[in-house]
Amino acid sequence: MANTFSLAEVAEQRVATPAVNKATVICIALALLGVGAGLYAQVVGHHNAFANTREMPWGILISNYAYFAIISTGLCLLAVLSHIFGSNRLTPLANRMVYLSIVVIFGGFAIIGLELENPHRMLLYNMLSPNLTSNIWWMGTLYSMAVAFMFVEFYMILTKQYSMAVTLGVLGALAEVAANTNLGAVFATLSSRPFWYGSQLPVYFLASAVMTGSAAIILFTNWAAKMRGEAMDKATLDGMQGAGKVMFTTLVLIVVATVWNFVTRFAGGTEEGRLAALSLLQGPLSTNFWVFEIVIGMVFPIGIMVLSRMKSMPALSAAALMVLVGAYFQRYDLVVAGQLVPVYSGWADTPTYLSYVPSAAEFLVALGGFGIVGTGFLLGERFFGKAFRDQGHH
Repeated sequence: MANTFSLAEVAEQRVATPAVNKATVICIALALLGVGAGLYAQVVGHHNAFANTREMPWGILISNYAYFAIISTGLCLLAVLSHIFGSNRLTPLANRMVYLSIVVIFGGFAIIGLELENPHRMLLYNMLSPNLTSNIWWMGTLYSMAVAFMFVEFYMILTKQYSMAVTLGVLGALAEVAANTNLGAVFATLSSRPFWYGSQLPVYFLASAVMTGSAAIILFTNWAAKMRGEAMDKATLDGMQGAGKVMFTTLVLIVVATVWNFVTRFAGGTEEGRLAALSLLQGPLSTNFWVFEIVIGMVFPIGIMVLSRMKSMPALSAAALMVLVGAYFQRYDLVVAGQLVPVYSGWADTPTYLSYVPSAAEFLVALGGFGIVGTGFLLGERFFGKAFRDQGHH
């Protein structure tokens, strides 16, 4: 069994067309622009560069980190399930899912690293003085472990050591699931924020991970085929339809969870929780909620998938893109709505809602995360393209 690999054996130089090269340069430029904005914030101070305040300490960068981290979990989980239960419909997409899971989490790591005022302290004291009672400590540690497992797993895939790859994939998926639910618990255990507090978010984040992971692999696989200017083979088409069914099922679950989330707010919930819910229904976040979360992120994708019966790849890819757009606003609205209502709501001179508008630096850092993901995807198709086609013997 081979234990080394040659980049020439897995690279697809034909992918490096002028259009793809131009897209790669644009993505690299976006990534550098985001990193530059983050370094600027380090120099002038986050309190000057970012729009966060003591009352609203978390903003678009936290929501972007959660967005990428949740997608990474979904990709990793779907990949390991397809590897464990080999020769299923998702198997042709599995190797690309492993790689994309690594790329997407690096986009999230870059954003959270630039969001922190002293990221070096996180790296240092995470090991020197671990806080085992902190959800944030567990989240960071588990995601780091997951990335390490996935790196080695992908190397094992490249060297065709599939049995070891499956084992490492299982360990990586377990770490990702634990990290994902800890990410949900970071919000869910804050009793001072009634809109977040409760047991729903960890499970909601896990369902969102499967939904967005399946949407991401549909979209990226479609883009990969367009980059090559070729039609998908039957196995890949079947895999896309399988991922579409997973996306549809979890999207329905997210719809149900969203409905019940609002029902519980108005059926015995706290006043602060109801005010936060109203900020989405008819307040400052209502456009985000109704247009992007509900219509674009839920109604349109479900309608498209039902009408097309997932037999049209352009339609399925459009639905996947809408799901990812809707999920982006779900993360943003969740983070912001949980803080819009002042902690001391109802006291004299306190507003009904606080105000938060991301600064230019925050927008650039967030955009930089997408640049990193885009760069990783495009370079991956160029240098590992043949490995993504290899289903192996998992």
